[in-house]
Formats: sequence, structure tokens, C-alpha cells
Amino acid sequence: MAMIRGTKADDIIEVLRKIPDSWRRKVQEVTLDMAANMNLVVQKCFREAKRVIDRFHVQRLACDAVQEIRIKYRWQALDEENEQIKKARAAKTDFSPEVLENGDTLKQLLARSRYLLFKHKDKWTTSQKQRACLLFERYPRLKQAYDLSFKLGIIYRNCTSWQHAYKKLALWYQEVEMSGIESFRTVSKTLETHYEPILNFFNNRSTNASAESFNAKIKAFRASSRGVRDIPFFLFRLANIYA
Repeated sequence: MAMIRGTKADDIIEVLRKIPDSWRRKVQEVTLDMAANMNLVVQKCFREAKRVIDRFHVQRLACDAVQEIRIKYRWQALDEENEQIKKARAAKTDFSPEVLENGDTLKQLLARSRYLLFKHKDKWTTSQKQRACLLFERYPRLKQAYDLSFKLGIIYRNCTSWQHAYKKLALWYQEVEMSGIESFRTVSKTLETHYEPILNFFNNRSTNASAESFNAKIKAFRASSRGVRDIPFFLFRLANIYA
């Protein structure tokens, strides 16, 4: 293991090259995100290894595309409400926003729908189901984006081989093109650019989730200490708690 400070590719390569080349050649797989600096590090230091882009980073792109559409609609709703308030003041009348069946206004509906769009519909609570029904009825394009995002998740859950995933992703690309949703076209182009390391996931289903989880624990532990001054003592405490 190499403990590296910072994320500059040159610094990481310098540290990793201190590990004997014969050891580095034994590495068969490296899981990583789509960052160019990490890709360069693997190419320079682990020439025999297959690059595997973790599924979390791919699915997060799709989720971000859904949220981008929701945020766009929310800004539109805010603009429309401000315009209606302005007209009501000019006419010297009281402004009453439209209240939906669940008690939300339109802008509240879009703001409060954030978390349900991350979840599978089978895991929605009763109130989230009602909110989703109202949301998708008014914004069918958002439902289309939500469905595309979870179809990508189904590919990751169900495909058991590189070839199977390749076919399913090709069909998913076609659906994205037919949808005409620009943010998802960006996602599909990104996947197309990195298709080989993305498909390598389906060989062994390797993931760096445990490393990401441990990194989050270290950050939370550091935050609870309000930062670190004595690094050796911090590492001692870390080893005793998490080793």
C-alpha cells in the first residue's frame, strides 16, 4: 500500500514507482473513477492491470442527469411564481399559489422530490408515492429520465458477463437517443468514451466500495476531532479503532 498526499498524477506516480516493478506487474485489476489523473497513474504504474470503472461513478452520472432536469423545472416554477406575484401586485389583488392534492405548491413539489428520485419506486413511502405521482403527471420528461436512470441500474444488477452487458448497454444507448434528453446524451457519450473499463466491471464485478466507505469513516473521524494536529497520534487512534 502506498500512502500518498494529494491527487497530482506526477506525485502519485513518483511514490508508486518506489514499489518494485515486479510487484506492480502482479496487479491484475485496478478500480477507479473516470478522472484523467487516475487513469494516467494506472497506465504508467500498473501496465499489466485492467482498468475497472466502479459502477457507483457511472450510476451517479445518471442520477445527476435526473437531478439536473428537476432543478431546471424548479427554477422555471420559481420564475413563473415570481411573475404571477408581480402581476397580482400590479392588479392590487392577493396572490394565492396553486396547492396540490398533497398540500405542496408546485415549487415545493419539485424541491421535496429530490430524495425520492434517488430511490427505487418499490422503496418509496406512501407520501413519496403520492408526490411522485403528482410530479410525473405534470413532468412526464422527468419520469422518462428517472426510468432511464434505473434501467442503467438494472443492467448493473442483472448482467453477468461482458458480452451480455455490452448488448444491454447498446439498447440503453438507443433509448437515450430516442428520448432526446440532452443531459442523458452527455451521460451516454461519457459511457461511450470509457466503454472498455466500464464493461471490465462485469468480468469480476470488482468495486472499490469498501475503500470509499473506509475513506468516509476516516473523514468523519477527522471531523469529529475538529482537524488533526498530531498526525502520528491520529494514525495510532485510527489503527486502534478501525484495524
